[in-house]
Amino acid sequence: MKREQVREHHAQGQISGTHVIQNPADRGEWIVFFKKSGGRSFFLVDDNDEVESFSRLDDLIETVRGLGIKFAEIHM
Repeated sequence: MKREQVREHHAQGQISGTHVIQNPADRGEWIVFFKKSGGRSFFLVDDNDEVESFSRLDDLIETVRGLGIKFAEIHM
């Protein structure tokens, strides 16, 4: 899900959870996914529909906050 879509779904109350996990393809990076109503999950993707990954948790948290998300679970 692209950033603007996350903002829209969050504003509509359709996101039930935000989770941060290590990128399985590169354990030195972090990715974020969102759970929507109905049990579906979506990764944060860029304009090219590639999963966004972050080498620093601080950068990921800043991005998630910028999307209006105030709570996220971090899984290590």
